Amino acid sequence: MGTPSFAVPILKALHKKKYLISATYTQPPQKSQRGQRYNKSPIHVISEELNIECRTPRILKGNNEEFNFFKKLDVDIVIVVAYGQIIPNDFLDLSKKGFINIHASLLPKWRGAAPIQRSIINLEKETGISIMKIGEKLDTGPVCNSYKINIMADDNSETIAEKLSKNGLKAIGLRYFNVFGERQSKEYAGVVKLFLQKIQNKIPPKINGDGSQSRDFVFVEDVVKANIMSMESQINHTFFNVGTGKNISVLELANVMIKASCLDLEPIHGPALEGDVSATLADITHIKKSLDWNPTISIEEWLEKKISNLNN
Repeated sequence: MGTPSFAVPILKALHKKKYLISATYTQPPQKSQRGQRYNKSPIHVISEELNIECRTPRILKGNNEEFNFFKKLDVDIVIVVAYGQIIPNDFLDLSKKGFINIHASLLPKWRGAAPIQRSIINLEKETGISIMKIGEKLDTGPVCNSYKINIMADDNSETIAEKLSKNGLKAIGLRYFNVFGERQSKEYAGVVKLFLQKIQNKIPPKINGDGSQSRDFVFVEDVVKANIMSMESQINHTFFNVGTGKNISVLELANVMIKASCLDLEPIHGPALEGDVSATLADITHIKKSLDWNPTISIEEWLEKKISNLNN
């Protein structure tokens, strides 16, 4: 989802790396100053050149037709770069991994529209890219990464936008699998947090279906380390999977917790969830080879230590 020239290099880089792009979204064509013809946005133009379906709804909120189309795409992740519309919550709920926004400022400074222009007007010495997960309010989600550049005396909004857009993809090249750790957020490896809460209250954990669905769980500190190593490296225009390369079934996960707690419990099985993913498993060959990064702890090891500490 994007509109101006600033978004074009990122779309091109994703296409060049052969990632499956289901569709692009951009603002509808606008009348020229003299009103003689309609001009397509830069993202619209490049989408047509790359033979990618381009959607141009004037508004998303309350647009049932567009909502139903977007839902059928069944997307894993959505990249947003200066789209020009606030994305409604019902759309945000449709992406498995969420919506990632590439914002042209060092948040929390210059939220909202025209961040590059405002940094120049306010005589800032530096600016940058912030990579953030989109929340319900404008530019308020958690910032995953940022990339700084200096603003030179001869820079203008066009030169800064070009510099930032060329570096935007580097910061988004990390695909986290099921992140677990302290201060666990339900939106990531939520099953870990939910099961732990049940165990602490001596209640059997509830499993959807037979529990054969498996997940690759990765420790939050290993994710942080992967972020730092990727940003400090000279590598650009690539994606890394951040996981362990191993998975565990939900049933096995529940039994690990029960065994570590020494409680006499049995998991409860409920109906399977429609559309539940059967398995996730990260291929971490690329990140291990390129960054010499390796996961430091497994979900089983962490849970045993965590529950042991809770019992003491």
